[in-house]
Amino acid sequence: MERRLAAVLAADVAGYSRLMGGDEEGTLTRLKAVRKDLVDPTIAAHRGRIVKTTGDGMLVEFASAVDAVRCAIEVQDGMIGLSAAGLPDTQIEFRIGIHVGDIIFDDNDIFGDGVNIAARLEGLAEPGGVCISDDTYRQIRDRIDVAFDDKGEIALKNIARPVRVFALAGAKLPSTKVIELAPQLTLPDKPSIAVLPFQNMSGDPEQEFFADGVVEDIITALSKFKAFFVIARNSSFTYKGRAVDIKQVGRELGVRYVLEGSVRKAGARVRITGQLVDAATGAHLWADRFEGTLDDIFLLQDELTRHVVGAIEPEVDRAEIERARRKPPSNIDAVTELYRGLPHISWPTTPENNDIALQHFRNAMALDPTFSQSYGAAAVCLMWRRANYWPTDVSSDDAELSRFADCVKKLGTDDAPTLVGLGWALFHNRVDCEAAIEMVERAVRSNPSFGQAYNTRGWLRACDGMSDAAIADFEQAMRFSPRDPFTFATMTGLALGHFNANRFAEAADWADKSIQAFPYFIPGLATAVACHVEAGRMEDAQKVKAQLLRIAPNWRLRPGGSTPIRSIDMIAKMREAGRKAGMPE
Repeated sequence: MERRLAAVLAADVAGYSRLMGGDEEGTLTRLKAVRKDLVDPTIAAHRGRIVKTTGDGMLVEFASAVDAVRCAIEVQDGMIGLSAAGLPDTQIEFRIGIHVGDIIFDDNDIFGDGVNIAARLEGLAEPGGVCISDDTYRQIRDRIDVAFDDKGEIALKNIARPVRVFALAGAKLPSTKVIELAPQLTLPDKPSIAVLPFQNMSGDPEQEFFADGVVEDIITALSKFKAFFVIARNSSFTYKGRAVDIKQVGRELGVRYVLEGSVRKAGARVRITGQLVDAATGAHLWADRFEGTLDDIFLLQDELTRHVVGAIEPEVDRAEIERARRKPPSNIDAVTELYRGLPHISWPTTPENNDIALQHFRNAMALDPTFSQSYGAAAVCLMWRRANYWPTDVSSDDAELSRFADCVKKLGTDDAPTLVGLGWALFHNRVDCEAAIEMVERAVRSNPSFGQAYNTRGWLRACDGMSDAAIADFEQAMRFSPRDPFTFATMTGLALGHFNANRFAEAADWADKSIQAFPYFIPGLATAVACHVEAGRMEDAQKVKAQLLRIAPNWRLRPGGSTPIRSIDMIAKMREAGRKAGMPE
């Protein structure tokens, strides 16, 4: 027998027995397709050796822990990409465990504790997730720019000693490439700031949602100040779980100031700490601590915001500070329900996660009907149902959106996330486009540094056939969020803007950038087909068409009324380009 050190990857399909019980032939067909198109090629690309397969599972040997973990992440990203496309394959989710240890090699098979630990770790992983041992983590922590959560020491079945386990953070979110659009960002002509994710000091991983929710609220509060330039949440959160150099953050985001801090929640008590750093010099300008009960959470956030504003721009008018203060909800549990729901709708989500989020937001409404943010968040869930063609009662969803719009109108809120979420849903689902446009315009006026408002207004304008005005909004959105993992969607919007202006070469270039950043975005692929056709790049159009139909075989050219596009000329031009490419109708 031969002994050697190896990285062992064990994988299986979550809920395989249930899937087989529902559809044996279909499940096997889908699993074989996933193996052929994604799993096996990815293993080969990372120099792995498939030792054996067991129905829904497999055992793979790697010479390098880095190769094993990179392979696992790419497989899970690819599976989520398929889920984002709304395929039947979304029912298949892998669980993966990885351990580095001594193994016995005999007759092309491998044995020993190294194998057994990997198999036990696989059983601990969430569907779509990856669990690794501390031995693996030590090998990859400085070599892979991906965050892992420390789950502590866990006793594994038939393993003599407990194993410290690390789980892939954000396992439900696929990796997207950040496309560098400019070599260096220049500082805006007004004070600019980025708020990094605060550290969860509660000692409870379940409180991570609360810390993230606090930061989102602080970003929104700061974006209300017309005197400030505030980086969007999506770019700030790309630094989550990473040790960062503040000067580098300032360069990458193009800002002068960075706010970092922590949140500790213990029972009904909350402590928020914050420190403001000059990104150009690394000097600490201000630091403070704010403590109170959970009922005081909005007051604590407002106090922190006021201190930051005073440190950066003390001349800001007191009336503007008062306008930025938020009315606290009448029931603080509604805030917790909102925070619990938000992580479930990080794009791309799944039908199950979307429903979980929607229930949390409905709970928030029931607890406090005056808490406007819950209506905007719930509207996003109803929009995702339509956008992804998930089974739903369309008339019931539209009636609920109308009710949300009535409630928000009565509340008279200027909360930008609420107005943007509800406005885009009303427009996308063709419930009330004029009310949607008014809401998004109001969001831009009330929060002039809220990048998502510009992005949404760009989409509304592009779908109405506008070009330069839409492009200006998209460009503004990208400056507010220069490292946004979802810039691929904005790039698709830019492609549409140039398409509307008959600048087809520029449109095709932006469509290419979108696909390069994230090749599973169905609207991006469909837009790219039309742009390439009109740019005279028929060969490229055929390649993109094949990619689109591979991951969404039921995709069809649809009548204009079933899309968010309202411009009759744009619909006709898109459909004609699709027909030239041979897209199915």
